[in-house]
Amino acid sequence: MRLSEIRVAGFGGQGVILAAMVIGKAASIFENGHATMTQNFGPESRGGSCSAQLVISDQPVLYPYVSRPDVLVAMSQESYARFTPELKDGGLLLVEQDLVRVSESSRGIRVYGVPAMRLAEELGRRMVQNVVMVGFFGAVTRLVDPDALRKAVEDSVPPASRDLNLRAFDKGYDYGMTSAPLTDLAPDHDALRQVLEG
Repeated sequence: MRLSEIRVAGFGGQGVILAAMVIGKAASIFENGHATMTQNFGPESRGGSCSAQLVISDQPVLYPYVSRPDVLVAMSQESYARFTPELKDGGLLLVEQDLVRVSESSRGIRVYGVPAMRLAEELGRRMVQNVVMVGFFGAVTRLVDPDALRKAVEDSVPPASRDLNLRAFDKGYDYGMTSAPLTDLAPDHDALRQVLEG
């Protein structure tokens, strides 16, 4: 596991903080590496912007803040617009493809999209879209062992929803294993409205 800076961002209600915690837990506890996490969120409990910053490494992390992320996970249009300029040249951008419209890809940034909310809805619970995204992250980035990520999901959710969350992880991971880079993704405005109202 090389030292990597990761930002996960979206809006309240998408499970952004939990997604980042799962990735950090997988890297540090279940893969015997090191991780730090900091988080930011607005005063709104739902619908406001929020983000989490992760640094993962096989060595102790000396500076816990992300300045130029290697990976950006953008689950909303606002987070894409706000944080993409910070992404390293040649970095990796993962987006919720129904909610984020990606303008031209530049600076060698590779873009991958997943319909995380739709995949979660196929499982019957929109709330697991964050775990779908964690699975997708694992498949596309290969930064953390998938078994470690799966164990971290299992360890981070209530027992009653464990099976659902593991299926969400698998769905996102399988989707990521067959994904090719994307460049122009149009947001699904009906899906966005449902998230904000739901």
